[in-house]
Amino acid sequence: MQTETILLIIAAGIIALIIALYQYLYRAKNRKKKLLFFAFLRFLSVFSLLVLLINPTFKQNIYFEEKPALVVAVDNSSSIKYLKKDKEIKQFVNEISLHKELNNRFNVVYYSFSDKLKDSLHFSFDQKQTNISKALDELNQVYKNTIAPTLLLTDGNQTYGTDYQFSTKGYKQVVYPVISGDTIAVEDTRIQQLNVNRYAYLKNKFPIETILTYSGNQDITRLFQIKSGNSTIFSQPISFSKENNSNVVNFTLPANRVGVNQYVAILSPLDNEKNTINNSKTFAVEVIDQKTNVLLISDMVHPDLGAIKKSIESNERRSITISKPSENKDFNDYQLIILYQPNTRYKKVYEKLNLEKKNYLTIIGSKTDWVFLNTIQNKYTQEITRQTEYYVPRFNNNYAAFLQDDIGFTSYPPLIGNFGELKIHANHDPLLYRTIGTIHTEDALLATIEQNGIREAVLFGEGIWRWRAQNYINTQTFKDFDEFFGKLVQYLASNKRKSRLNTISESFYYGNASIVIKAEYFTKNYEFDKRGSLKIIIKNKETKATQTIPMLLKNNSYEVDISNLGAGDYEYTVAVSGEHITRSGSFAILEYDVEQQFLNADVTKLQQVATNTSGKSYFLNQKEALIKELIENQRYQTIQKSKENVVSLIDWKYLLLIVLLLLTIEWFARKYNGLI
Repeated sequence: MQTETILLIIAAGIIALIIALYQYLYRAKNRKKKLLFFAFLRFLSVFSLLVLLINPTFKQNIYFEEKPALVVAVDNSSSIKYLKKDKEIKQFVNEISLHKELNNRFNVVYYSFSDKLKDSLHFSFDQKQTNISKALDELNQVYKNTIAPTLLLTDGNQTYGTDYQFSTKGYKQVVYPVISGDTIAVEDTRIQQLNVNRYAYLKNKFPIETILTYSGNQDITRLFQIKSGNSTIFSQPISFSKENNSNVVNFTLPANRVGVNQYVAILSPLDNEKNTINNSKTFAVEVIDQKTNVLLISDMVHPDLGAIKKSIESNERRSITISKPSENKDFNDYQLIILYQPNTRYKKVYEKLNLEKKNYLTIIGSKTDWVFLNTIQNKYTQEITRQTEYYVPRFNNNYAAFLQDDIGFTSYPPLIGNFGELKIHANHDPLLYRTIGTIHTEDALLATIEQNGIREAVLFGEGIWRWRAQNYINTQTFKDFDEFFGKLVQYLASNKRKSRLNTISESFYYGNASIVIKAEYFTKNYEFDKRGSLKIIIKNKETKATQTIPMLLKNNSYEVDISNLGAGDYEYTVAVSGEHITRSGSFAILEYDVEQQFLNADVTKLQQVATNTSGKSYFLNQKEALIKELIENQRYQTIQKSKENVVSLIDWKYLLLIVLLLLTIEWFARKYNGLI
């Protein structure tokens, strides 16, 4: 107990004594001995009440021992099974779990990983992707404040993500890679990489780049072909040697048929080749007969223009032209017009837009001439203050014009807009609201307007380039922002009428990708309906097999994950229970399992991980040496820790009960003796 608390208790006793003596002895006319009893009761009750207010505490130290954690992370991807190491890994983990000395020294925790980290063991070895870097990063976050050596049971073959041999340089825990896979080099030819655009335009040629590799010591020549169905449309002999063990083949193919065109790249294997799966690769190109052309009109130079251009052109199906308002462009050549910070020079542009009834996007900022804008159109007006304000975006979960998820808009930097009252006179659908400081307003920051068959969107702020940069800071990619802006462009460039049921899917998917089909369902007032019961019927065009799957509500859409489907051509129908509304579509899944492209474990990278983290690499058959290292290593000691708890000297409930009891006794005693 602290000295200050003791002094307070002494002071409380003195005060209680003074109050009791003053009331029953000093002020009493008849100082009978019986009054000493009343004074004693009053002293106890006042003293107890003051102690209750002081609430004296003392510190209590609790000592306990904390064992270091031993993290066992197991690769659950299909490459483990393909390399025939699945049974050995199961046996290895089982022996670790039964080793008494190891479990006495460590708190053993098990994880499995593929493209995601899971805090449990699941030995299916059927996952189609591996991201070792992500798994280690997440483990690093979980155990950043503890001692937790990590056993990494993997073949080291990562299919996507940051290169883990470099990212582990900042890993705080010691990693012991347990190498699972063959290490003996064998002769092998393979298609290392094939690069092709997803889209091509009718009657054009699309480029293909293929990287072919060879591991071996002989001089060989193999035939490289591209086939479409039973027809060979490209063929070239490729020579390899020990020194010249890779070739880059560049060529073009014609785009003669609209739709999804599937191809197979084949590199003829060696006679004794062990893995022939990596000698072929299926790919597809969607041939389209038109391109979305966007015209951006600006009277100034601004970073927003570059961000908009890069975002739009991130999709090969779109192109953008930047011009000044004084240039006479034929609007019929473009599906969408973007007006950046309009002023009086845009008068003819607005006249042309109204005459030709074109859809357009208006971006407003600090240089916008609101006197002109308030008079040239009648959909919205802004109070003229000549001052600016910073507006932070806030996503509208009930936005219904097109399907859009919240990509973390509230974390984006504020846009610079105009200060003053904004009024939107037309029927509009706000996608983003304005937040000023900590004040959530219902004023639109980004809204879409559909009136008389013309679609318009208005962004009431400049600085959108910062949003694209922030998206890269948050995710190390521009994908989320580019998809958001692309959906806005797609909506504005289309004149399709609203539908109560819309579906979103790709025309084709690769077999190793996540396959998700989304749908949006609206009420008769075109408000998103979360009460709908949607199902999807998927039919394999070749086998005619069908399956019906309910679609799950997620945020502002319904979706279904069908990643378990095999390669083939499919058609689907989405239906709403109780409504005569359906939407149909089709897609193709291309045969490709990236996990089966590997022949050996990547020993070099795993050994580098061990070096980066001051650990040591082992093979599956070196279990005893690994266990001995863990048990004898002095870095992993049980630590005695103490925890300081602040405990009340007396429970306030009991003290309050004592006060009430003393006051009750005193009252009855005074009543009995005629003092009341």
